Amino acid sequence: MKDIKTLGELKRSGYKSKTIKNELRDNLISRLKKNEKIFDGILGYEDTVIPDIERAILSRHNMNLLGLRGQAKTRIARQMTELLDEYIPVVAGSELNDDPLMPVSRFATDLIREKGDETPVTWLHRSERYAEKLATPDVSVADLIGDVDPIRAANLKLSYGDERVIHFGIIPRSNRCIFVINELPDLQPRIQVALFNILQEGDIQIRGFKLRIPLDIEFIFTANPEDYTNRGSIVTPLKDRIGSQILTHYPKSIELSKQITHQEAKLNSEQKEKIEVGELLKTLIEQIAFEARSSEFVDNKSGVSARLTISAYENLVSTAERRMLLNGEEKTFARISDLSGAVSAINGKIELVYEGEQEGAAMVAQGLIGKAMRNHFISIFPDPSKLKKKKQTSPYQKVLDWFSENNEVDLLINDVERTYKTVLDQIPALDELVKQYAPGLSKNERYVMKEFVLHALAEHSQIGKAILERGIQFKDLFGSVFSPGTGEEDLN
Repeated sequence: MKDIKTLGELKRSGYKSKTIKNELRDNLISRLKKNEKIFDGILGYEDTVIPDIERAILSRHNMNLLGLRGQAKTRIARQMTELLDEYIPVVAGSELNDDPLMPVSRFATDLIREKGDETPVTWLHRSERYAEKLATPDVSVADLIGDVDPIRAANLKLSYGDERVIHFGIIPRSNRCIFVINELPDLQPRIQVALFNILQEGDIQIRGFKLRIPLDIEFIFTANPEDYTNRGSIVTPLKDRIGSQILTHYPKSIELSKQITHQEAKLNSEQKEKIEVGELLKTLIEQIAFEARSSEFVDNKSGVSARLTISAYENLVSTAERRMLLNGEEKTFARISDLSGAVSAINGKIELVYEGEQEGAAMVAQGLIGKAMRNHFISIFPDPSKLKKKKQTSPYQKVLDWFSENNEVDLLINDVERTYKTVLDQIPALDELVKQYAPGLSKNERYVMKEFVLHALAEHSQIGKAILERGIQFKDLFGSVFSPGTGEEDLN
């Protein structure tokens, strides 16, 4: 078909025009019949969001993807171009991507009237049939729909009564395309009103011109829940004109969240090869996000983006990589203490309520890491608090006894691997615990698990923990109460 260069050739080929909504529908039907995957790399929506989107496409609806930040709304919209025909014919030179068989613009109709079957035709690839606009308070009707262009009028020596003086906005220029407006509630109400006719009747109005341009557009809006901020909301008549409103959500399990982080984390081949990250740390990274979504210090209306775990994982790897480079090592593995490097990633990904602001972002981030360790620990080892209530013998007693004999453990962030392992080997009871409750680990994973036990016992107030200038010290809880603190210096 791409060899067709004129309107006459297009007619003789038997090509039939199709609206974009029918394109999406027909191609979706074809892929569903073949049981092909519709959206690539979208995890966790197989039984919820994606079926809703498919129903909206089959119903030829415009749609609004409603959900908190970091829920793949824009990615879904961008991938929808894969359901379009690979190429469509366009009148050459048309601003509005006119269908040669069904022109809508003054330019295209005049050209076809003048040249007839010799009207030149070009072909538009589906990758070019996507347009996106971020809704901000300064977006105007002229930006979206269009306005009279006095410079064009002067250059063409036309009066303002001639519709050829119109400069079309991004929506008319997206005719026969998927058009996305992100963060729709941020669009001023008067601008949202300007979309009424486009959504319902498919035409546009510019100034005083009596235009009837039946635009052919698949509209996709994205929005956070309306109570997310006080910046705005979707006006009711506009919401009424959007065919389907589809609710997105965060991953519902740690395992699914791990898959998303692994897929999205930007690590190069050298980092993947030289830095080992065990399942324990991967799980803790995801647990941090789950804790943040239920934290009293974090605004749950804002949400906690999946980008938090992705950035935190990248920082975890980079913390281990930095130590490897400083120590001149060829390879290394991530440690529990490397989670301190994830604090900067967490800080920028959570929106705090008043109480959280009083605590400070860094303290809240450290608290989330601690809570993630505390809660994940009891999924592997016995819960110390329950053992105490039931007056059962504690499997941690040998570890506690070791610290009660005035022994201390200093784990420095940049310790070489040999020193790190030697320090942990000082406590023989840690080996017994790990072998009993977490068997089958690799050698490096065993050491990480031993360190995890120390951090978790400190979180459960079984042993003391102090922040050193370049690391962490573990000691007897009773002794740490009466010894002066060392402050909360930077761990890096």
